[in-house]
Amino acid sequence: MKYRVFVDGQEGTTGLRIHEYLAQRQDVEVLRIDADRRKDAAERARLLNAADVAFLCLPDAASREAVSLVTNPNTCVIDASTAFRTAPGWAFGLPELAPDQRSLIRTSKRIANPGCHATAFILLLRPLIDAGLVAATLPASATSITGYSGGGKKMIEQYEAGGDPKLDAPRPYALGLAHKHLPEMMAHTGLIVPPVFVPIVGPFLKGLAVSVPLHLSQMPAGTTAEKVHDAFAKRYAGERFIRVLPVRDPATLEDGFLDVQANNDTNQVDILVFGNDTQLLVVARLDNLGKGASGAAVQAMNVHLGVDEGLGL
Repeated sequence: MKYRVFVDGQEGTTGLRIHEYLAQRQDVEVLRIDADRRKDAAERARLLNAADVAFLCLPDAASREAVSLVTNPNTCVIDASTAFRTAPGWAFGLPELAPDQRSLIRTSKRIANPGCHATAFILLLRPLIDAGLVAATLPASATSITGYSGGGKKMIEQYEAGGDPKLDAPRPYALGLAHKHLPEMMAHTGLIVPPVFVPIVGPFLKGLAVSVPLHLSQMPAGTTAEKVHDAFAKRYAGERFIRVLPVRDPATLEDGFLDVQANNDTNQVDILVFGNDTQLLVVARLDNLGKGASGAAVQAMNVHLGVDEGLGL
């Protein structure tokens, strides 16, 4: 038996990458909409309800509209927008979030795919809060540097056209301190104070690293880089897509620079811990188009269907 899968928004960056993953599989039949009917609500509704799994790779408003078209109770919707990431009744599509998260994804017909920045931030902060090493009241801050593919087709075209010197340097954005990933970053870590979050787009296609600085004076007495590393190691033991690198990773320190693109073209996340006697820096890096978007969506589909979690990845 083949699972029927429809990607609503198949021409976008995330949709195209999902199609690349699915093309490798023998257990999936991809349902496609004719190019001239992509905005035909009746045809979209037909395909959405014919699918076992429907990926929504659409803006928020269009995703909400698409969900309203689904009347088949057997269709599992995996939404890649920000519309449902903190909505009641929707499972957050991050299997590594908590011990029971896979069960929630397996049984839910409504799954919200995490944002790229949020995925890295949550994988850093949630284990430390659960372990009591970071307080939910911590006024955290985070910096994320990411490739320009995260901005979608228009931004990709701007960078690849060349000729604009402003694009040669990294560009901080979301300077109003209200980035759209903040609600899920709080909801799925347990933080009750909004973090100061500074995303930066760089002149490279893909790759992402979120860095969170921590002061040992704001953590329980006796906390060290080794204890923080141990908390990550325990939480992610056995996770096939999360690798906790050695504390103060010698290879990174020897080079002197963090390779933001080290996990490109994978569904892998690396967790790194650096520190001295008074401060720590925890870092998560991933491919913003892989584990940060399309790879995560396919992983969530695999969990939901009860097949090998890494199938196609």
